[in-house]
Amino acid sequence: MRHLWVDASAGVAGDMLLGALLDAGASLVAVQRAVDAVVAGSVTVEVQPVTRAGMRATKADVVMRVDDPPHRDWRTIHRMLAEADLDERVRLDATRVFAALADAEARAHGIDAEDVHFHEVGALDSIADVVGVCAAVADLGVQTLSAGEVAVGSGTVRMAHGRIAVPGPAVVELSRGWRVRAGGEGELTTPTGMALVTTLGDACEDLPSMTVEGSGTGAGTRDVAGRPNVTRVFLGEREAATATASEGTPAVVVEANVDDLDPRLWPGVLTALMAAGAQDAWLVPVLMKKGRPAHTLHVLCAPDDAARLRDVVFAQTSTIGVRQAPTTKFMLPRVWVDVQVDDHAVPVKISHAGGVIITATPEFDVVAALARTTDRPEVAVMAAAVTAAAAAGLVPGAPLPPA
Repeated sequence: MRHLWVDASAGVAGDMLLGALLDAGASLVAVQRAVDAVVAGSVTVEVQPVTRAGMRATKADVVMRVDDPPHRDWRTIHRMLAEADLDERVRLDATRVFAALADAEARAHGIDAEDVHFHEVGALDSIADVVGVCAAVADLGVQTLSAGEVAVGSGTVRMAHGRIAVPGPAVVELSRGWRVRAGGEGELTTPTGMALVTTLGDACEDLPSMTVEGSGTGAGTRDVAGRPNVTRVFLGEREAATATASEGTPAVVVEANVDDLDPRLWPGVLTALMAAGAQDAWLVPVLMKKGRPAHTLHVLCAPDDAARLRDVVFAQTSTIGVRQAPTTKFMLPRVWVDVQVDDHAVPVKISHAGGVIITATPEFDVVAALARTTDRPEVAVMAAAVTAAAAAGLVPGAPLPPA
């Protein structure tokens, strides 16, 4: 597997990670093309070599070409990404990052995610950072990504809402499930940087065993004596997961019986739970006491995420109580392989065992986005993706393709 590991031990911001990826060999042309697809003619990404505390690094700068409004809301950014002529993987990754930012801001300020108005992260430079990083990751052919402990900083910093303690509330929310430490004075990690690491990253881990093929170092704006203000990346080959379905991982199931919720609200409830970190969420029709029809909401999650997801259930439904039970989740290892549909990349999720494909399923979110972009029925795009997967030999019983 082509793996990227992010060293955020000195902090991480969107421009720092972008600089590191460009330094590692990502195409500046590919990055600029993706940024132009979202904010055409508004910004230019420029790079220059710098030193930070004596360490060589690449500084990525987003140069403004137009005046920028003070903020944008999540609906606006979501629409910009949906309408842009982007590679589907880049579109999906960028949308996931901004969705995580919206959810973090919503939890921090006690409002609905749809009502979030981005300030610093809604500006053109942050949009360029997010889209640019996602494009760089795709250009490098990265299949899996992880990162180590993140230095978030300490002290206070002035933000749009005033002076706040470091780490700010959005960074705190985005760091759930990730190892963090102070690491120094000031704001070392921005919400955009944290969202990129924790959304695109599959795991928080120390440098894994891998064959290093390249590396990159991205610089922050400040040059701090005695502590290089940089984010580093390591790129290389890592052995594919060898776990089998016989090796389970601990999980939790949170449940609630609900008989008085408008059924039109259930799709939004399930979406909110998945955005908040649920591994799966589903409904089962039931008949309660006195013959009342109802639904049982089930939420599968990691044990550390259970408390947060219980809060989402209480906030999003009319239930006044939930139950929770430990369980064990058994999963086949999986990889993603892109196939081409109308010159667009559609990732196919492949589960496998013993080097043999068990299932091969096109990613539905990408299929749906491509259907909207091309004004075709989802069923037609899905059929084309299945046909492309079969033509590439991605069918049950076939050998697992080489990484």
